[in-house]
Amino acid sequence: MKTLGERIRELREKKDLSLREFAKKLDLSAAFLSDVELGRRFPSDEVLSKIATVLGVSEHELKSFDTRAPMNELKRRAVSNPLVGIALRRVADLSPDELIDLIKKVQKKK
Repeated sequence: MKTLGERIRELREKKDLSLREFAKKLDLSAAFLSDVELGRRFPSDEVLSKIATVLGVSEHELKSFDTRAPMNELKRRAVSNPLVGIALRRVADLSPDELIDLIKKVQKKK
């Protein structure tokens, strides 16, 4: 399954828009949009709505490619178990390579 960023890039390229042109239409930086397309950052609902409009798709369609757990669920889990909150903060500080290494270590233990 494609990620949100991959779908945005695919739609942008279908419209024959460069990253800079796309950024200009959205009044955003090309660096931010590049990070979105690479999955390093995620747009707010407001920005996602603007992206959908420029790309000619519904916001709902784009959201269907966002595989992250809903924030409310993560917040609920962190409140009900403080260790979850600590774990989430630690994971957020990892680089992608460090996260992959951690996942491999956990899978080896199983």
